[in-house]
Amino acid sequence: MSLPILWTDEAKETFDNTLIQIEHKWGTSSAAKFVSQANRTLNTITLQPYLFKASYTSNVRQAFITKQTSMFYEVHSTYIAVLFFWDNRQEPIL
Repeated sequence: MSLPILWTDEAKETFDNTLIQIEHKWGTSSAAKFVSQANRTLNTITLQPYLFKASYTSNVRQAFITKQTSMFYEVHSTYIAVLFFWDNRQEPIL
């Protein structure tokens, strides 16, 4: 059984900002690859929500979209909430 994905406002904003940054630095082709990788990761999460590493709490998980970008999401009983996207080159979240 797959769980539906819900995006928080912060997830939408950080995804858009990441996409703009990729397109600006590496072009439209790289941005399209990022979107494709993000969609593949989201599809995997809907089927296996606990596949990726647990983060600061057991319900929050970190999925690597690329080497440079992670997505944090929270698993609920009836849905999965995408919380935000993170540039892995930044200071770690504590």
